[in-house]
Amino acid sequence: MKAFLQRLVDVVGPAAVVSSPADIAPYLHDWRGRYHGTALAVVRPADTGQVSAVLRACAAEGVPIVPQGGNTGLCGGATPLGDGRSVVVSLSRMDRIRLIDHDNDALCVEAGCTLAAVQAAAVSVGRQFPLSLASEGSCQIGGNLSTNAGGVQVLRYGNTRDLVLGLEVVLPDGRVWDGLRALRKDNTGYDLKHLFIGAEGTLGIITAAVLKLFPASNQSRVAWAAVADAASAVALLGRLREACGDRVTAFEIVGRQALELVLRHIPGTRLPLADCGPWSVLIEVSDTLGGRALEEVFEDALAQAVNAGLVRDVVVAGTLAQAQALWSLRENVSEAQRIEGISIKHDVSVPVSRIPAFLERADAALKAAWPDVRIVAFGHIGDGNLHYNLSKAAAQDNPAFIASTPQVNRIVHDLVAELGGSISAEHGLGQLKRDEIRRYKSVVELDMMMAIKRAFDPHGLMNPGKVLRLDEG
Repeated sequence: MKAFLQRLVDVVGPAAVVSSPADIAPYLHDWRGRYHGTALAVVRPADTGQVSAVLRACAAEGVPIVPQGGNTGLCGGATPLGDGRSVVVSLSRMDRIRLIDHDNDALCVEAGCTLAAVQAAAVSVGRQFPLSLASEGSCQIGGNLSTNAGGVQVLRYGNTRDLVLGLEVVLPDGRVWDGLRALRKDNTGYDLKHLFIGAEGTLGIITAAVLKLFPASNQSRVAWAAVADAASAVALLGRLREACGDRVTAFEIVGRQALELVLRHIPGTRLPLADCGPWSVLIEVSDTLGGRALEEVFEDALAQAVNAGLVRDVVVAGTLAQAQALWSLRENVSEAQRIEGISIKHDVSVPVSRIPAFLERADAALKAAWPDVRIVAFGHIGDGNLHYNLSKAAAQDNPAFIASTPQVNRIVHDLVAELGGSISAEHGLGQLKRDEIRRYKSVVELDMMMAIKRAFDPHGLMNPGKVLRLDEG
């Protein structure tokens, strides 16, 4: 392998091939600390040509490739396996803004740009890029594309897939597909970009993208409302959308247990209401127009919801700092859970109308099997995506409970499937759900996915052990 590693050095330079144990360590585990792997080296190419040359070298030697962005994923999708055969290809040096087209509302960026940098580039020309995640300061747009990231504004703007006009991709054999077209209409056959969005790096490496921009919001309002149950939250969502239309930008639900973890572990946080009750909803509305119309419509709709008994109490942020404090309660749930300790996590989606049934039935089934289970539920109720995480409150009881993950997953995932949902809403499959998904996809669907994998990556070199394995087909 010395000759192979030297070939990589010749391509990207000695400083961009990392192989010492201390330097390579941060690339070998996921953000949650659940998955740990090994690798021959980490390679950090500076441009698309270097990515192409690296993949050609790997293909010639039969060396697997693990693409990695900001390494903020939650399913082990960017973590190499433990066999030590892979090369991790980090896109962090490819962070240029290639083009901002104000009149076409389009932005061309390289895959290593952080999401925050992409957002800032849009703001620089009076626009917005609406993808918004808690990890936006460190996650990279290539990873967002590869996992089809969701976030808090899917309700209005859609998933990452809906925000993309074109891609540049390096294929497993090193060929480069230049699909960086900034067109909203291009009806010339298969829309190839959608094969790579959400593929988790198993078909090729996304190196650049053309993204859609949107008019910047001139005003927004954020509120925190206490509701009695999930059914009230769903009804409130319907009422607000009737009153405010697509100006409802985000609609997030936070269970009491999730809120308590944030208050326990995140400094500076406090209850927004005297009694938040069992469930809280964080709502944001925004508009490109000025004036008081949005504020008046929003507050009137909330007042009617209180009078109708859908809302127990509500506070509307009066300043930017107050709005940020409310958002902090929601955005820090994952970090608070990480501090608290390991749990059995689920990233699921069901039709919005079925969220109350899912929560009622899943809670009952799990408490029947584990009476002292702690259920931490929160998520993007506006688009049907719940993060449904389970643990024991007593640390000494948690290892035995975590060992019951297969039984817990069967209860949760079977119910999700029965309700017409998905066992992975926005985090992807990675290693975590690669085997689990086979229970819920039809043979026809799996066969089509496997055919695509074989067509692009016949030797199984791209991100092995994630999403699909060729030896499973």
